[in-house]
Amino acid sequence: MFTNLTHPLIMGILNVTPDSFSDGGHYTDTTSALQQARQMLEQGVDIIDIGGESTRPGAEPVSAAEQIQRVVPVIKAIRQALSTNLAISIDTTLSAVAEAALDAGATLINDISAGLQDKNIFSVAAKRDVPIILMHIQGQPKTMQQQPYYDDVVNEVLTHLQARIKQALAAGVKKHHIAIDPGIGFGKRKQDNLDLLAHLDKFVDTGYPVLLGTSRKRFMGSICAVTEPIELVTATAVTTALGVMQGVQMFRVHDVKENKQAAEVAWAIKQAS
Repeated sequence: MFTNLTHPLIMGILNVTPDSFSDGGHYTDTTSALQQARQMLEQGVDIIDIGGESTRPGAEPVSAAEQIQRVVPVIKAIRQALSTNLAISIDTTLSAVAEAALDAGATLINDISAGLQDKNIFSVAAKRDVPIILMHIQGQPKTMQQQPYYDDVVNEVLTHLQARIKQALAAGVKKHHIAIDPGIGFGKRKQDNLDLLAHLDKFVDTGYPVLLGTSRKRFMGSICAVTEPIELVTATAVTTALGVMQGVQMFRVHDVKENKQAAEVAWAIKQAS
């Protein structure tokens, strides 16, 4: 699905967790999760990203068995009740969870550790011939915001992602099945996030599709002087528009309608330019 992207894709976030930073506890049962998926579909979502483990700063890891118990019923319900061809990504770092999710109907893998947490996730992607998104993170979610540091964040994140791409290719993942994510907010200071957002074109220049995930992130709240994540919908849409103008192809968001509008207007302007 990463080949011949003709317009920006919106990936809707569906966390079936009790403790995610913005929507934790909202969709912990299949009925509420299905209702949210239906709303995102009505708003024009391109991909639904389903996760069973919170990756907010300070979050504790969740076992593969618990993640599977959370995500598989939701994936099956979406497939049965809503769409047989919708792209569904499984947001996990564990190969067993990825395998179970693919069996249930997921079509791609979104790994915030880029194969560092469980190298077998590359083997799953290769064996199942599915796309995988490789994200940069410094440390683990539990500790990633404890004094992260970079000398040159853009080049360091780029170098890291290129190394992870090399490992994925060596494991048999096809080049056209790989996308990358600079990992905004994952082991980054506010200035690091801003530097990455200002140089997204360097990630686009790798030739691999880029996923941007800024949705409701805390660093924007510190700029806008707000503390509630839900108040950062407009701020998120601004970063989506800026990302489109720099060539980013995919955007992982909580608020589909607003970000789809931002992406479509920015795309039209970019085409005109």
